[in-house]
Amino acid sequence: MNTATIGSVLWYGGAAAASFAIVRQCRKPSWLPGRFFAWMMNSTHYAMTRWALGHLTLASDSVVLDVGCGGGRTIQQLARLAPEGRVSGIDYSAASVAVARRTNAQAISAGRVDVRVGTVSSMPYADDSFDAVTAVETHYYWPDLVGDLREVRRVLRPGGRVVIVAESYRGKRFGAADVLVMRVLGSKLLTTEEHRAALEAAGFSDVAVFEESKKGWLCVIGNQ
Repeated sequence: MNTATIGSVLWYGGAAAASFAIVRQCRKPSWLPGRFFAWMMNSTHYAMTRWALGHLTLASDSVVLDVGCGGGRTIQQLARLAPEGRVSGIDYSAASVAVARRTNAQAISAGRVDVRVGTVSSMPYADDSFDAVTAVETHYYWPDLVGDLREVRRVLRPGGRVVIVAESYRGKRFGAADVLVMRVLGSKLLTTEEHRAALEAAGFSDVAVFEESKKGWLCVIGNQ
């Protein structure tokens, strides 16, 4: 193997390693790079989240949970929608939780927001704790989607709602690249109807699907 070939192998190997590191940070941010990714997601997900939350009506005193809260910008939006309520956030990434706590430092000091490390599969909350549960760009990574949605139902109060938000789903316009990315991430893309079916299989009723086709955004809402 000549020097040029060795150089090419090393270059491509380095690029592959860098790509893998980036993908890993997307799935579970960690350390300082993870904090950067959490801050970045605060910006890139904001418009989509705002659109999705426009389909959710909250009372001013609602108690809400954001699962996979990332950098905490969704928590911030929820706190504005329920100014007399309380918002909790949970994420399995300590780096994301650190950023979310900083993003919501004032509301945390006021006792209106709580953010902690935890997983959707076994959440540290009592039954019937929340009026709504949101999950923005996170359900792709849940180990057992239907089983984890049942855990979401457990912490929802009667009449509560779950809101699943995604910008990667099968069948969306110009979505071919998403399929490749999700394969690298070890995640499965669902169609709109598969999203509906998953919520119904978990016991949710009156499932509504909203799609912003020009942006490639999906919002699925189910009732407890």
